[in-house]
Amino acid sequence: MLNYIWLGLMVCAVIIGGWNGQLKEVAAKSFDWANMAVVDIAFALIGLMTLWLGIMRLAERAGLVALLARALRPLMRRIFPEVPADHPAMGSMLMNMAANMLGLGNAATPLGLRAMKDLESLNPRPGTATNAMCTFLAINTSGVQLVPVTAVAILAANKSTNPTAIVGTALIGSLCAAVAGVLMAKLLSRLPIFRPKDGNGQENRPAVPVTAAAPAANERPAVQEAATLQPLRWWGGAILAAFLLFFAFLFLRQVSPELFGHPVAADVARPGWFVRLVNAVSMLSIPFLLSAIPLFAALRRVKVYEEFVDGAKEGFQVAVRIIPYLVAILVAMGMFRAAGGIELLSHALAPLLGWIGFPTDLLPMVLVRPLSGTGALGFFTELVKNAGPDSLIARMAGTIYGSTETTFYVLAVYFGSVAVTRTRHAILAGLTADFVSVVMAFVLCKLMFG
Repeated sequence: MLNYIWLGLMVCAVIIGGWNGQLKEVAAKSFDWANMAVVDIAFALIGLMTLWLGIMRLAERAGLVALLARALRPLMRRIFPEVPADHPAMGSMLMNMAANMLGLGNAATPLGLRAMKDLESLNPRPGTATNAMCTFLAINTSGVQLVPVTAVAILAANKSTNPTAIVGTALIGSLCAAVAGVLMAKLLSRLPIFRPKDGNGQENRPAVPVTAAAPAANERPAVQEAATLQPLRWWGGAILAAFLLFFAFLFLRQVSPELFGHPVAADVARPGWFVRLVNAVSMLSIPFLLSAIPLFAALRRVKVYEEFVDGAKEGFQVAVRIIPYLVAILVAMGMFRAAGGIELLSHALAPLLGWIGFPTDLLPMVLVRPLSGTGALGFFTELVKNAGPDSLIARMAGTIYGSTETTFYVLAVYFGSVAVTRTRHAILAGLTADFVSVVMAFVLCKLMFG
């Protein structure tokens, strides 16, 4: 399906651009977006990938990934029945989902790429997406966050009287989208048209079940890694407990600074207690992970520096590997936008959506959101300024922005990291999650703010 979408974007961009007399802009955007894909995105990911893949290696060697996977095994086994319960992919996916929910974008992407690498180790058909990969990406494209920080910040910057009003609608909308995306991924995986095929287009059934696939020699299941570790001694447990108490103190001071005689900042005092709590978790999560994981690993006799460097070596390779996929999808999207394709679709859909009461002013942002996060943010900011930060349209737009993701970008980066070109039903599942998010934003905002 990605073949047809990419070809359609490229050809339509040239046809529409030629009709509108914008071929010069289309050509210019092709070079601009190709450069952005390499310089602004792929190269920017190298440092992040190196850091977080090194931390993930320490988490695996210390047994933390196995503990996390074991704690949520019943739920994960239902969602991902093809993945062995003790495989590192379970823990990697859980850590990525937790980072996404907390809005830790810098950490979520490297953790998600690591999860894709772990899932690829179970793939009997290299180059073809597995059911687990498609389901995992459907969850990622639903954009589940406890607090849509960016959308709330835009509303607050434009003097909204209640910028956190969209927190509940965005959370409910994204949860509904995640459920819809997972159900669609499960349904589509059963259809003959989406069954895995070989390079000649023939249905290809693996000789052994996916769950029986063995990881590579250097990718032993996380539970086996943990079994070789020595348990914490009493003094190690005391050090870890003191460290956790210190971060508990920092958390309490961030949520309720008045208890410690510190003034409450204006941007912290305005939101309710739930938002303040989530903001504190988001602020402390990365420092906590960057220090607690190496400390725990060291207390379990792991050679932390050596293991970190060993895991970090993968960062550069992954960032370089995704460059062709990023260039392909971003150039196609940039050309289509420059040609006026988004405006053409908006005009075509406006009569139908206007008939059902959907604000047509939201259409450009809705159409751009799966393609470009920056473009959607620009449309959202413009809507807030023109309609007012407390208007129904602004709150609908904030809910949509906070409960959706850049579906095509996520698919390009995640599948590109493991060289998957046959994406099967992943795109339809991701777009289903986006569609449900938009519908839920419309319904919920009408009920709560209409």
